[in-house]
Amino acid sequence: MRAPRWLWLVILLSGSAAADWREALPNAQVVGGGELTLFGFRVYTARLLSPAKPFVADAPMALELTYHRNIDREDLVDASIDEIKRISGSRVTAEQLAGWREQMNQSFVDVQPGMKITGVYLPGREARFYVGDKLQHVVPDSQFAKAFFAIWLDPKTRNPELREQLLGSTGS
Repeated sequence: MRAPRWLWLVILLSGSAAADWREALPNAQVVGGGELTLFGFRVYTARLLSPAKPFVADAPMALELTYHRNIDREDLVDASIDEIKRISGSRVTAEQLAGWREQMNQSFVDVQPGMKITGVYLPGREARFYVGDKLQHVVPDSQFAKAFFAIWLDPKTRNPELREQLLGSTGS
């Protein structure tokens, strides 16, 4: 007995609707996690996931941020640009930053408590951004991808304690 065509369509659509960042990193496991707190207020909880454990620099990874506050997309983009400039210095041009700002405007949304944004780093290729489980935007620029994830993982990060927790170097 053959299944009706509509049933196959439902099966195909349900598979694509359930696809999320784990499709890009099927064997990812939690490397570490921590919380960003500013002036006593919880901003977000972060988890670093990677198929490589212990974590290997420049390996594929996902950085999942679960927000605890309302934050406008513009504020997320501005803070990201500021940190990329601070960490990268003269290695990044004003032209690149302008292009990256536009990419981040397409990648991010206004967040509310409980929302998750997950960034997936695919070395030498791209960064993918998911809001909840839905792919929001792909940035096919390996230099951007590296600079963006450096905000959390570079030794020059503003939050060295969170970096250590993400890398699994301290109790998380």
